Amino acid sequence: FFPVAVAFCAVLFSCDEGNEQETESEVSRAAFLPVDSTYANPYRPQFHFSPRSQWMNDPNGMVYFQGEYHLFYQYYPDSTVWGPMHWGHAVSRDLVHWEHLPIALNPDSLGYIFSGSAVVDWKNTTGFGSVNEPPLIAIYTYHHPETTLQTQAIAYSTDRGRNWTKYDHNPVLPNSGIKDFRDPKVFWHEPSSQWIMILAEASQVGLYGSLDLKSWEPLSKFGQYDGNHGGVWECPDLFQLSDAGVNSRWVMIVSIGSGGPAGGSASQYFIGDFDGKEFRNDYGADQEMWLDYGKDNYAGVTWSDVDPNDGRRIFLGWMSNWQYATKVPTESWRSAMTLPREMVLYQTREGYRVASRPVQEVYQLRIDTTVVNSKLLSGSADWSEVYPSDSTLLNFELTLSDVSNTGFGWELLFENELEEYISLGFDQESNQFFIDRTESGDHSFSEDFSGIQYAKRISGQSQMSLSIWIDRSSIEVFADNGTVVMTDLFFPTLPFDRWTLESGDQSLAVEGRIHQLSSIW
Repeated sequence: FFPVAVAFCAVLFSCDEGNEQETESEVSRAAFLPVDSTYANPYRPQFHFSPRSQWMNDPNGMVYFQGEYHLFYQYYPDSTVWGPMHWGHAVSRDLVHWEHLPIALNPDSLGYIFSGSAVVDWKNTTGFGSVNEPPLIAIYTYHHPETTLQTQAIAYSTDRGRNWTKYDHNPVLPNSGIKDFRDPKVFWHEPSSQWIMILAEASQVGLYGSLDLKSWEPLSKFGQYDGNHGGVWECPDLFQLSDAGVNSRWVMIVSIGSGGPAGGSASQYFIGDFDGKEFRNDYGADQEMWLDYGKDNYAGVTWSDVDPNDGRRIFLGWMSNWQYATKVPTESWRSAMTLPREMVLYQTREGYRVASRPVQEVYQLRIDTTVVNSKLLSGSADWSEVYPSDSTLLNFELTLSDVSNTGFGWELLFENELEEYISLGFDQESNQFFIDRTESGDHSFSEDFSGIQYAKRISGQSQMSLSIWIDRSSIEVFADNGTVVMTDLFFPTLPFDRWTLESGDQSLAVEGRIHQLSSIW
C-alpha cells in the first residue's frame, strides 16, 4: 500500500462451562487466528486498533484490571462482513500498543454474542471469586438468530480475563417482548449500594438494579421524548464527570444507528443527575448534543474500573458508519477503532458540555517534529515540497490567531495528481468547521459516503487550536481543546502529495508543531 503522505501548511515549517456448547472448529478458531504479518495491506491503520483479520464493529467489555486495559469487540472470524457475533479480545498496558488474544465469547444455543460491558466485582457480589481475588464479569446481550429474541447474560473470569465461563443460569434478564433490547452497560453505584445496568430498549433506555449481577429489578426509563430518535437507540453508557472545579454531573451516551448530524450513525449525549434510580435531564427534551460531528465515530463507550488515582473517563468508538461499514474497500480486515479519548466536562453560556481529547499516551508515538513558525498568511499558497512525501502518519498541534479582526476563514486541501482531495476548514460566515470528502478517492461503494460534514464552533475566542491526527485512511480533528470533534474515513487512489492552505482575505498567524508518528504494529 502506498504511503498516504499528508503535509500541512508547509510554508510555515522551520524544516467452558454451563450452557456454552462450543464446536471443535470454534475452539480451534478461538485458540489461533491468523495475523496479517505486514499490517500494511491497503488502508490498514497504523496507530488505530484494528482486528488481525475479518469483521469488527462495536467496542465491548472495556475494563481496566491489574495494569491492563481490556478491549473486547464485536467480531465475526469467518468473513469481512457482519455475521454471527463473537467477542474478540485484546489487551494493552498503555492504550496504544495492543496484544491480540483468542476470542473470549463464542455463540451458543442461546444465540449470538452481542454488545455489552465488563466490570471488576471487587466485593465478590457474584461469588465467582473472592474479595482478595475479585472476578471479572462480562455482561452481554444474547441475540437468538431464529426468534430474534434478545436477552442479557453474564460470564466470569478468574484468570485476568484469559478464559471465560458463562453463567449456568443465563439469561439473567429475560426479554419482556421488546424487539431491540440490548447492549448492557453496568457499573457499581456506591450511594445506593447496588449494580446499575443501563440498557437500550428500542427508542429509550431502561435502568435496572442488582445486588449480585444475577437478579435484576427495573428502576426507571429515560428518553422516550428526549434527544434524537432518527434511529433505534444503541450502546448506552452512564457515568459521572467533574468540571475543572468541584461540580459534577452525570453523562449519558446513547448511539443511534441513523439520523446523526452528518447522516447515518452517530452518538448523542445527555447531561443531568442520577440518584440511583432515575436519570433527570438538565436540558430540554429537544436539546441535541453530539460527541462527534464527523460520519465515522459510532457505538463508543468508556472503560470501567480505571485506577482512581488516574481518574480519567476514557472513551473509544468504532470508526465507521452503518451506511457503508460492510462495503468499504478493505480486503482481509474491516473496520478500526478511534483514538482513545479522555472526556471532560466544561461550562458554556448554554450550560455544561462534554469535550473529548486524545489520551496523553498516544503522544509517545511521535518520532520527528517540525516547528511551525508564526507567520501572517493571506490568500493561497502551495507548499507541497517542504514536508517529506513518504510521511504516512502525522499529528498537527497548531494555534491559529486572527490578527486582523476579520475572521478565521481558512481551508486546508490535501490533493494528489488525480485531483482527489480531502479538505478541512472553517467557514467564517456560518461559524462552522467542515470536512469535505466529496472527491477524496474511492466512494463508489456507497452513495452515502461522499459529502461534507459540518460542526458549529462553540468557542468565541480570538485564537483557535487544532489537534489533527492523520492515519492511512482516517482523519480525527479536535478543535478548540476538544470542544468540537470530527472523525472521517477516506480512501484515496494515490497518495496525497500536494497541500494547499487557503485563507482568502483573512490574515492569520499560525504556530505549533507537526509530528511524524510511528506504527503501533
